[in-house]
Amino acid sequence: MPPTRRQIYLRRRILFSVFAVLLLAVLFYLPLTLLAPVPQTAAVRAGYSAPVTPTQSLSLPSYGASAIAAVGYPGLLASGGGSSPLPIASITKIVTALVVLQKAPLAAGDAGPAIPFTSADAVLLKSYAARDGDVYPIKVGGTMTERDVLTIALVPSANNYARALVNWAYGSEANFLPVARAWLTSHGMTSTTLTDCTGLNPENTSTPTDLIALGKLALANPVITELIGIKATTLPVVGTINNTNQLLGSVGIDGIKTGTLNSAGASLLFSSRLVLGGHVVTLVGVVLDGPNHPTIDAAIAKLVTAARAGFHLVTLATKGQRFASYSTAWGDRTTAIATKTVSVVLWGGTAITAKISASSVLPAHRGTIVGLVSFSAGTQRVTVPLELATKLGGPDPGWRLGHPGELL
Repeated sequence: MPPTRRQIYLRRRILFSVFAVLLLAVLFYLPLTLLAPVPQTAAVRAGYSAPVTPTQSLSLPSYGASAIAAVGYPGLLASGGGSSPLPIASITKIVTALVVLQKAPLAAGDAGPAIPFTSADAVLLKSYAARDGDVYPIKVGGTMTERDVLTIALVPSANNYARALVNWAYGSEANFLPVARAWLTSHGMTSTTLTDCTGLNPENTSTPTDLIALGKLALANPVITELIGIKATTLPVVGTINNTNQLLGSVGIDGIKTGTLNSAGASLLFSSRLVLGGHVVTLVGVVLDGPNHPTIDAAIAKLVTAARAGFHLVTLATKGQRFASYSTAWGDRTTAIATKTVSVVLWGGTAITAKISASSVLPAHRGTIVGLVSFSAGTQRVTVPLELATKLGGPDPGWRLGHPGELL
């Protein structure tokens, strides 16, 4: 029996409805699902185990006063002996040299202006020799460059040359001393007392903390750094001169200045350079009022050896190391990895922390920077960018059509 008109009408209604639904799907649902923005994928941070460095104990002399530190590292590595200011003897000449260079600066390698010598300098030579101070010959009527005068004052510790330098730069020792005292105060060395420019006066006193600060200032001056490392040299008038620091070249020691007084024993402000994996660590230390130089030299060599062993080259991150991961709802995965290898030199026992910051991301190419890891180790701060190890792809059409709730 042929369909009735009602049946034909109903069939048409059904076909129309199906067509309308399909049309709506084509016009709205498919574009919405296939073209809808992809949700960001959050990072999952990986765990980080910080390297642990062994602690190092240092033994300092019980006599006098002493301390050791490292440039760029906080505080002192260790200290020993008393805390009251003690005579510093010829360590004074480092202050003298720095204050003179403040008035008459030199560039590294420059000779500088000529300094004349007069009969007054001959009188000074005799005066210092009568006080059992180290002196070197001069030529009355002659001249010597500022650099050479500095060299003779610092390397063999010539008192008459230190005074000649001061008289030339400031007119007299009386004019020099207020400037030197103000300079000490301006650099925080408030426990240091200066009464002359050579150190022959035992009332020139200081503390290990102040002297370590002085040593760091000396090492920051390229002229001073060059001169204090000279073992021996030959100069006009004086001939061959030898450094009074017998530890030069031993356990990395490259300075700084000896001090000797019959009434105040032997002292040494010293520095030692250590290289670890391309990183440079500079130790600065001092021993005051020791029995004699051989005794304190042996103690310092032992101390420096132990201190050098207490520094460690630590790798914080290796290029390609994983610090976070990404896992999308549609099954794509990748990781956030370090873009470079970084290392630092740490004093033993220094705590290391790491803060990992990785952003939520959309589909992205390999190498896209997605965050960074920040390391803290003592006073050192190091950051390493993080990048995607592989491409993070987007969802395919099948996943989009099957998961409209995660897109719309």
